[in-house]
Amino acid sequence: MTTTRENEPLSSHTTLRVGGPAARFVEAATTDELVDAVREAQSGYDDWMVLGGGSNVVIGDEGVDGTVIRIATRGVERLPDAPGSSRPIRLRVQAGEDWDALVALTVENGWAGLEAMSGIPGSTGAAPIQNIGAYGQEVAESLIAVEVLDDDGERRTIPAPELKLGYRTSVLKHGGTRAVVLSVDLALEQNADARSRPVQYAQLGEALGVAIGERAPLVGVRAAVLALRAGKGMVLDAADPNSVSAGSFFTNPIVSEAFARTLPTDAPRWPLAPEPPALAVPLGAEPAPPAEPASHEVKLSAAWLIEHAGITRGFALPGSRAAVSTKHTLALINTGGATAGEIAQLARYIRTRVMSEFGVVLHPEPVFVNLEL
Repeated sequence: MTTTRENEPLSSHTTLRVGGPAARFVEAATTDELVDAVREAQSGYDDWMVLGGGSNVVIGDEGVDGTVIRIATRGVERLPDAPGSSRPIRLRVQAGEDWDALVALTVENGWAGLEAMSGIPGSTGAAPIQNIGAYGQEVAESLIAVEVLDDDGERRTIPAPELKLGYRTSVLKHGGTRAVVLSVDLALEQNADARSRPVQYAQLGEALGVAIGERAPLVGVRAAVLALRAGKGMVLDAADPNSVSAGSFFTNPIVSEAFARTLPTDAPRWPLAPEPPALAVPLGAEPAPPAEPASHEVKLSAAWLIEHAGITRGFALPGSRAAVSTKHTLALINTGGATAGEIAQLARYIRTRVMSEFGVVLHPEPVFVNLEL
């Protein structure tokens, strides 16, 4: 049954624990309730928004003078397998299902594809919007389609290629649409010895004792990822004050190769373009002169830029209750009673320092609601 409350404090529904009240707060526990609530909001004149796990959002101190619809739908349905596919296991997951609980379920059943994304807080419906990822895996690799309620109040299914999934983005996030995700369809691998997809992240490979491209037991990958995340304060834990955050606050910047060359040589960087293909030359033929290498984009480490701009772990502006995590410079935390304004003030300061030092503009990863950076 739909639950409706007035002047609900949104700080109670976000992992960063900031955010003013919602004039009207609706909690939808079934898909039909969710559809009805959104259609009602679409037909009204008040502002409205949907809220999932609240782990990737920063809501302003004035709150929302309108309707907030919290998605509390649950359920994981196994669809008919896809014989002959490299990812034969098919699942349909309701948008409000806890993401990490879903990952745990797949690992328990020996299904590979999500294991490196263990410990990411939030709901499943938010996963394709942000194209979440960690330790070398992204949702884009396993996503088949999403069912949404579109701007016209119509339910429709969008195949994954149409979502234009990129690094922490999709058309659902930046496409100018207010479509609400109702469910997510995933395709996962299954092998006899319950091993993971090939490990693609060096730090994870080191923790597991395997080389890049090798597989490892699913349970071991999940345990290693959870340990790595906990070491950075990136696993929700009531006993860890560093977990009162919105996770990674800034995305890793993507710049041109030419610009990356201007940075210090020890600045981590990852080329995003594939290696040029090998050329076959017939016997006796003169090889063609080498082509001018094409410029490509490079991903930088936001954490490295922040640290080398002079921002240390635990840093806080004088008198502020917002601080940099003591475990990871990429997370901003609420040390107790911080306001959204204090979080934004600290984020602006960090961004200014990085811009002044390196000429790189950091972009926030969380969604901002009634708040500007």
